[in-house]
Amino acid sequence: MDQQRREQNVALVSVGSNLTLVIAKGTVGLAIGSVSVLSEALHSGMDLVAALIALFAVRSSGRPADEEHPFGHGKVENVSGMIEALLIFGAAIWIILEAAKKLLNPEPPERLGLGVILMLASVVINYFVSGLLFREAERSESPALEADGWHLRTDVWTSAGVMAGLGVIWLGERWLPRLDLGWVDPVVALMVALLIMRAAWQLTARAGRDLLDAGLPETERWVAECLAKQGPPVRGFHHLRTRRAGSTRFVELHLWVDGQMSVEDSHQLGDNIVREIKGQFPNSHVVIHTEPYHGEEGPEEESRQGNE
Repeated sequence: MDQQRREQNVALVSVGSNLTLVIAKGTVGLAIGSVSVLSEALHSGMDLVAALIALFAVRSSGRPADEEHPFGHGKVENVSGMIEALLIFGAAIWIILEAAKKLLNPEPPERLGLGVILMLASVVINYFVSGLLFREAERSESPALEADGWHLRTDVWTSAGVMAGLGVIWLGERWLPRLDLGWVDPVVALMVALLIMRAAWQLTARAGRDLLDAGLPETERWVAECLAKQGPPVRGFHHLRTRRAGSTRFVELHLWVDGQMSVEDSHQLGDNIVREIKGQFPNSHVVIHTEPYHGEEGPEEESRQGNE
């Protein structure tokens, strides 16, 4: 099974699990009158939209480069990450407004046991599905799948928080029936909203860096160490540039080689280095320009330019 097919299958698993949870949480939230459970239904609804966007992104980003998109379609994944983050912000604002209304007129939910069981099921399902997404995202370096994974992992903690809140109300009704705990449900919903907004901000920052073609410091350090180990005839490098588009890394550099090397030998040397870089970063596009070295640049200057 090729990489794109694996990514699509994982994204489909996320779509199916989120659709199931949206229906279950929405139904139960309305039945028991819990704003925190309804907020979780909306959260899962945003996760469902995010999963659909991720599915579209991994399908689109896998299309080969063409005349209009000579660098491929990888940034579709980064754009999807930004859209997902905006959706999460919107969901958080809605939760805050609904929780504020409920705080003004607090009413404890009914049939709390049903809500606790549903939240427990949500925690278990989203924990395993998010783990699946993270593993595939790490293997394929897909920002769309990583964003979807963070959506679900956030849902794990928010569902656990809602479950704890409903549990507190249930225990209060059993052991302290005179104590008014109606405020617990909307307060937990507000905490859920804050966690959601934090996740949205982190997603926005990650997706925005790649859209602005920010460099990849860890990749650049590895490439610099790789070139330093080459020894003669490699005499240095400069104009090392890196960026990411979707799951694809782009690496460009100018390589100084002995001035007496033949064109064929320098070309073969460049090919060998490209293979080594791609061995470390499989889904990468590497361009190396070889230049003759005649001793004009000193070691310090080479090192400085090598990190431009």
